[in-house]
Amino acid sequence: MSTADPRSTPAYVNDRAHVFHSWSAQRLLDPLVIAGGEGAWVWDEGGNRYLDFSSQLMNVNIGHQHPKLVEAIKAQADELCTIAPFHANAARSEAARLIADLAPGDLDMVFFTNGGAEANENAVRMARLHTGRHKVLATYRSYHGATAGSITLTGDPRRWPSEPGMPGVVHFWGPYPYRSAFNATTEAEETDRALAHLADTIMVEGPATIAAIILEPVVGTNGILVPPPGYLAGVRALCDEHGIVFIADEVMAGFGRCGEWFSIDHWDVTPDLICFAKGVNSGYVPLGGVIISQRIADTFAERPYPGGLTYSGHPLACASAAASIEIFKEEGLVERAAAMGTDVIGPVLADLAERHPSVGEVRGLGMFWAIELVKDKATREQLVPFGAAGAAAGPVTEVVAAAKKQGVLVFSHFNRIHIVPPLVTSEDDLRAGIGIVDDALALADAHTA
Repeated sequence: MSTADPRSTPAYVNDRAHVFHSWSAQRLLDPLVIAGGEGAWVWDEGGNRYLDFSSQLMNVNIGHQHPKLVEAIKAQADELCTIAPFHANAARSEAARLIADLAPGDLDMVFFTNGGAEANENAVRMARLHTGRHKVLATYRSYHGATAGSITLTGDPRRWPSEPGMPGVVHFWGPYPYRSAFNATTEAEETDRALAHLADTIMVEGPATIAAIILEPVVGTNGILVPPPGYLAGVRALCDEHGIVFIADEVMAGFGRCGEWFSIDHWDVTPDLICFAKGVNSGYVPLGGVIISQRIADTFAERPYPGGLTYSGHPLACASAAASIEIFKEEGLVERAAAMGTDVIGPVLADLAERHPSVGEVRGLGMFWAIELVKDKATREQLVPFGAAGAAAGPVTEVVAAAKKQGVLVFSHFNRIHIVPPLVTSEDDLRAGIGIVDDALALADAHTA
């Protein structure tokens, strides 16, 4: 390993001089310069290796530098690097076919975007044009992207600096049994009361004004919240009753992350639109999209759809998506994610929760898990406040830094640590990585009552 100061390298110096980073106070950043990666691991310019327990931003599902995926991009580059979206192209057509084949029900057409935020923007546009209505309901505990419309849909505090935003968005409370907004004491109560709250919101907003309800079937950044049984089916029923389009934002939870191709498949519910990105090709090339039901696609059969992107269905991105789906199937990664969640991650985290006074709850599916940190298990007071950042997030930041020092990169949000490694992570690495997080949680325990 190099003994040189990592802050003296050209990559670091040029980054600090010229790169404007997202969601950051620029002068306070001290970024790790990543030089390479393979599978579940990345390494810096000094050769220090890190287990990627965040899959970067919950997107590198297939792992870093998968040779078959890299080769597919190279082969497509040799054949055709780019083509305008109004042409047909073999890579685009094949990616659309494969994605549609995975989707439930009659979701048979795909509109390609550059990422998840644009997918959500276009899904809302489709719903509004299909219904002739203008309002969109979204949950408070949600993240749907940072473009003008998708940040308005977002429920968490990252929305606040961008307000006022897109008109017509109304937020409501989704289910969260551990911190029930409805004073529920069982999952059944949480389902019933959350659905009653949504029904009341629809009533007072006016059903005839509501174009869509958008939600993450399993909430991602805002808690990895797995819905209680019956909730998503109840949302589907309310949408059917009132002619509302049901949009499932599967950007983070889709493509094997939760042990199904799409997380909503766990509950056998079919939405009208599915938004995807991230895991579709593990971010090797930017790609997202909307999978569209036939009923909504028919709205635009002879009526132009008023939306588009120069890079919609980019050949390099689509070739990588097609190759990725084939790799998922060949290597059984969806099934593997489900098994690792049931047999390894879930039990190991449950044991960890028993031993740490700072761990209020662990929850998740597949390889998509959260550790919720508290000051007091009895009162469930959060270890850091809602919306905590900077010094206010100190106790959680300490845990993240300690894990990083021991070679594990974890993602945190408010009072939670997320365990979301690539689906190819070995069982030994999973256990070792969680073991390092386990040790780091001693720092959180020091802040408990």
